[in-house]
Amino acid sequence: MTAPLPRLGLNIDHVATLRNARGGSHPDPLTVAEAAVAAGVDGITLHLREDRRHIRDDDLDRIRAAITAPINLEMAATPEMVGIACQTLPHACCIVPERRAEVTTEGGLDAAGQFESLRPMVQRLNEAGIRVSLFIDPDPQQLRAAAELRAPVVELHTGAYAEGRAGELARLTEAAALTETLGLECHAGHGLTYGNVTPIAALPQVRELNIGHFLIGEAILLGLAESVGRMRALIAAAR
Repeated sequence: MTAPLPRLGLNIDHVATLRNARGGSHPDPLTVAEAAVAAGVDGITLHLREDRRHIRDDDLDRIRAAITAPINLEMAATPEMVGIACQTLPHACCIVPERRAEVTTEGGLDAAGQFESLRPMVQRLNEAGIRVSLFIDPDPQQLRAAAELRAPVVELHTGAYAEGRAGELARLTEAAALTETLGLECHAGHGLTYGNVTPIAALPQVRELNIGHFLIGEAILLGLAESVGRMRALIAAAR
């Protein structure tokens, strides 16, 4: 039996980065989110960082109110962000590590090392009816910690794979297989492009791919609908 096609989530953070570079309201992340849904993406991902460097609270509120497609809120594991999530009630929250000096998320969350601090946050989000995802490296210890925390979803960090690091596809393949054993839903993302997405989309356990920077960059050349359409075709061909 053929595994179902992975859903495609579009991360719109860098639409806000472009807007904020000049100030004002253009381009509007809400307008792009609406256009992306019309182009066929299955959900919208946005990262509300503690320093609000790109997505802002108002962006989250407006997008949450205006579109019916699932919203995946990336967030740090802090009381402030858990409170915002429980107030806005996105479809999903993906807990990611966050450092002020980084340009983008540089690695997976240490779910095993931060187990005790994460546990009440995951519990509160679960109780609010929000699908909790942990953004982790393809490491068995981290996967087992995610399962013990009762996070129903993990998003495997594909950054090292995207950089061409030896052995990363094998690690991702083994981690994806372990998610099934542990009863976790498997997502993947970070650094995926037209050139490297196929082996990840081909993993039968992967149910969702979240891609942002590359597709927004391609949209400048191709238009958003063409950018998204090409990625969806590659994902479909992988299965």
